[in-house]
Amino acid sequence: MNDKWVVLNLLVLTILIRFPFFFRDYIDRDESTFILMGQSWVDGQLPYLELWDLKPPLTFAFFAIIISVFGKSFVAIRFVGALLVVATAFFTFKISIRITTRQVAFWMSVFCVVLLSLFGSLQGVMSEHICMAFFVPGLYIFILKKKPLWFFLAGLFMGLTVMVKLNMAYPVLLLGLFLLYKFYKTKHTSWVWNTMLYGGGILVIIALTILPYYKIGEVMIWWKSVILAPLEYTEARRFSVLKLAPTFLLVGGFLFFSWKKRWLDFKNTTVILLTVGIIGVLLSFLKGGRINGHYLIQLYPMLLILIASTAHALVSNYKPKLPKAMLLLLLLIPTESYLEYGNIIQNKFNNGTFFNGEGFTAPQYIRNNELEKKNILFLGYHIGYWNLESLPPTKAATHPSNICRDELFPFFDNERDKAIKELRYIMEELRPKTIVLRQGRRVFDKKEEKLNAYIDAYLLKHYRVHGVVEKAEILQRL
Repeated sequence: MNDKWVVLNLLVLTILIRFPFFFRDYIDRDESTFILMGQSWVDGQLPYLELWDLKPPLTFAFFAIIISVFGKSFVAIRFVGALLVVATAFFTFKISIRITTRQVAFWMSVFCVVLLSLFGSLQGVMSEHICMAFFVPGLYIFILKKKPLWFFLAGLFMGLTVMVKLNMAYPVLLLGLFLLYKFYKTKHTSWVWNTMLYGGGILVIIALTILPYYKIGEVMIWWKSVILAPLEYTEARRFSVLKLAPTFLLVGGFLFFSWKKRWLDFKNTTVILLTVGIIGVLLSFLKGGRINGHYLIQLYPMLLILIASTAHALVSNYKPKLPKAMLLLLLLIPTESYLEYGNIIQNKFNNGTFFNGEGFTAPQYIRNNELEKKNILFLGYHIGYWNLESLPPTKAATHPSNICRDELFPFFDNERDKAIKELRYIMEELRPKTIVLRQGRRVFDKKEEKLNAYIDAYLLKHYRVHGVVEKAEILQRL
């Protein structure tokens, strides 16, 4: 079981699981926003200038690079996303073999592919997929620490991680503090140099993301959008402690019992660093005050590596015989993929194309009926802007839910300071000729009672339904 064999098997498995989703346009609203931001960059506008969203710039750079190379291709975006999963799973394997057997490590890498590819919005390309494709290799290099310059290389990977997903600054920082702890314990000055090289690599990447804004005299836009806005967002939008508790209890319980039962050797440097990384991610969740399903992508690789070691210890001690029914259970895990294969085949027979979803069909309906494509507002399926080569009416509308986040408006110098003012400006002054909604769904989150009451009343008075395509409702202004 050499590395090439592992990579090939992980690649085949990832493609088989994710392939049918290459043709589905709309999986998560964040991914659609990233594509719009990437396209804007390709068209010559730096992030946060023409469009705006709450992510560091390298998230959008990923999509911009793919679009600039392959053009407007969903398949290319999803395929490169699959390669990210393969890279993360492979380096999960490489770290695992340091504390367990190659066979157990391989199976953990397989589960890594599954957990990063199935269940909910994970079939798309999320910022978590991108950041972990940098973080896990960076952690592997950090663990190897063959030469001092390897810490600089690890720092470069960690800098890329942070400039894709800002909350990953917590595990990245804790790893740096671990280096200082090594100096404290050994008194060897080499650990000070290692820390400086590690930090230097991180700072190089951050500086490179600032450089384009420095050249045009807009460094404050970078500062407010990349640093200040996320900090404000985490304070304004928090889950209750009860929603956070299950993740903390499960992970904490696993680490505690693994230590208590001596399933994990917490004197092993690899185990220590993985635990430090997990604690860092959990701290970021605690600070952010929320855990969405796709956030857990940041935990899965490190947890799986420790689970691999625990599983090896349990198998060695108890030698359990796994029932044959387990094989059937493994075959049932990718049920979402089986169903999506059926969807794309059925769509090919019915509509002559594998591509499916409202992000394709709604724009096609608009084109076929010669409806307004420029003065348009997508309150759902906003990847439609990309397919129609149009733009959201305002920066706040880049991601539809950002219209509701008035705490973020000061960070992109929005002229309106309240969500209701922004919505009234769009509806009463810009007056979109065409609006696309999700049929049978509230326009905004149920907590946004005032905004929902306003938009429902305004649409009823000033718009009529022109057509319904799948679950997309297309309205025309009277």
